[in-house]
Amino acid sequence: MQIPADYIERVYAGWYGKIIGIRHGSNIEGWSYEKIAETYGEIRDYLFRFKNFAADDDSNGPIFFIRALEDSTCTEEITPKEMGEGVLNYVPWEHGFFWWGGYGNSTEHTAYLNLAHGIDAPLSGSAELNGEAVAEQIGGQIFIDTWGLVNPCDYRRAARYAAKMASVTHGGNGIYGGMFIAACVSAAFASRDVHEVIQAGLSVIPEDCQYRRMAGDVLRFHQDHPENWRDCFAFIKANYGYDRYPGACHIIPNAAVVLLSLLYGGGDFSRSINICNMCGWDTDCNVANVGCILGVMVGLEGIGKSWREPIGDLLVCSSVLGCMNLRDIANDAFYLASLGYRVAGEPYPEACRELLEGTAPRFSFALPESTHTFRALGGNCAFSNIACENAYGGRCLRAEVEAGSWPVEVYRQTYYRPEDFSDDRYTPSFTPEVFPGQTVVLRVRADRPVSLRPFAHDAYAGQNLYGEAALVEGWTLLRLELPPSDGCIQRVGVEVPAGERATVYIDYLTYEGRARYTLDFAKAGIERWTGFHTELGQTSNSKGIWEFREGAAYGSCADHGELFTGGRDFGDYRVTAHIRPQTGRSHMVMIRAQGAIRGYWAGFRGDKLVILKNRRTLRALAEAPFSWENGRDYALTVEVRGEEIRLLVDGELLLTARDGDEPYLTGCYGLALEQGSRCRILRFTVE
Repeated sequence: MQIPADYIERVYAGWYGKIIGIRHGSNIEGWSYEKIAETYGEIRDYLFRFKNFAADDDSNGPIFFIRALEDSTCTEEITPKEMGEGVLNYVPWEHGFFWWGGYGNSTEHTAYLNLAHGIDAPLSGSAELNGEAVAEQIGGQIFIDTWGLVNPCDYRRAARYAAKMASVTHGGNGIYGGMFIAACVSAAFASRDVHEVIQAGLSVIPEDCQYRRMAGDVLRFHQDHPENWRDCFAFIKANYGYDRYPGACHIIPNAAVVLLSLLYGGGDFSRSINICNMCGWDTDCNVANVGCILGVMVGLEGIGKSWREPIGDLLVCSSVLGCMNLRDIANDAFYLASLGYRVAGEPYPEACRELLEGTAPRFSFALPESTHTFRALGGNCAFSNIACENAYGGRCLRAEVEAGSWPVEVYRQTYYRPEDFSDDRYTPSFTPEVFPGQTVVLRVRADRPVSLRPFAHDAYAGQNLYGEAALVEGWTLLRLELPPSDGCIQRVGVEVPAGERATVYIDYLTYEGRARYTLDFAKAGIERWTGFHTELGQTSNSKGIWEFREGAAYGSCADHGELFTGGRDFGDYRVTAHIRPQTGRSHMVMIRAQGAIRGYWAGFRGDKLVILKNRRTLRALAEAPFSWENGRDYALTVEVRGEEIRLLVDGELLLTARDGDEPYLTGCYGLALEQGSRCRILRFTVE
């Protein structure tokens, strides 16, 4: 079936609807219908205001699990086992990402440990192994929406993909729920009739399953009593309530609420998600599913600005890779759409080819309403996305800056810290999206001649770096070359002088060139969130203990531990780790790391120097005897050029390897430890 002409915008609306639903339902998750009614009465808007909304399992899963298509194969030949390897690659070990409620209690925790111990999907999530109570919790449908987004107008194919993905962590009705939601999302590209969308979703699951029987009962109740959704919820609570199902959060009661909301919302986005929130139970999950389906169905024009503006395209995640946790909803839409064209076997439309290929400027405004979380500091500024001649994608961001006593910075934040959030839900961690050594490029114009200069703020120095000012009226390129340093770039943008009232138009913002910088842990230190959540500055980790004291970072592990930093798009580069092994016999630099089970490790292992390839298991590409000692300082350098990997110790080249078997050509870097090792890390230097 041919992909619709407005596909990318509808993906954007659907993914936005998902994120809106998560935010809307998050802080009343687990509340009862009665408590919500007593506390809030009729819900019409967001219940909470956040500085910035932190991570959530309902968005982590959909945007990272879909990457199995890129990492394995973008066809229906993909297997549950390959999808399960995606879970192992992007999910940290027992922290962040989703609820770690214990083996046999949390469905995802149970399946993750099964996978980690060699039990592949679909057995990893099955009722045969884990029992029905664990296998049929809600996660099968909350992590699945993106499989509908990449299969527009082909709900049966969407359901087939979803069945494989859901089987990694779930079984039985947990899988059927995933198939239903993915099929509904897919069908919403072709129909604006809620009943048609629901029937498409139900047609892909067995007629004799509990999920289908529940849906039939809810549909019949709505047909007989179409006026009052509260009467329908009373029916659901009496017949499909939590008291009838085992486990912490069973799929059947919550799926009934999703159906109710779609039916009684009548295709209206706001009414549907508000009804869903007022029903209670697993609010963020349910409202997010409804928001995604309705977002695709009604498009951006059907989603009020009051829902979108507090988000402004920002999506925070908590995967194993900090460089992928500061996300952008508009850019995610292009990424998902690119997968959709590949799955369908259709060529990219020429008008947006670069955006889909990922070769366009990093932040352009081609999608209506997108703002890429641009903000203003130092004065008032109103932002709007408008049609714009001679702009990339035909649109740009208009920033209407009021005159004030101080210069006004129009900027994008490129690194986030604990103080930027109201809480630390699902324990996010970050790496900056731009680094010293790179060049910041903006294309701008103004409504009248005004002096503008590009800037970048170094969080560690507490000051701005500036490029050359230009008198701007017509389209102008502003460039700022960031000098190599040990700084942390926290925001970048353009500065409007004090006393100037101006309307500035931004065509795009992008970054060029290789990073050249030092991550000095004496400066990066430790970032303290809440409770026991701390992170070494500019890093994320999969497993192990990572702490800061006396001006240095320390890592240790029982079986293995990994610390990640740098950019996922780093290609050919050189990194030097200044370390002091303290205990154990395994201390290695990671390079071109693409997750927990993808990348290269090089350094000390036993009485050898090694270069290893990590593809779920470690395989030696090269090794050589080498005598090294605990308690001594070393400079371990790893250099990658194309397929070649070179290992240097204290500046001396000692080992090389070549990987001609599906090599990793990009990825971040870090440190890997094994088998009771502990290491002191002073700094990393990247060239």
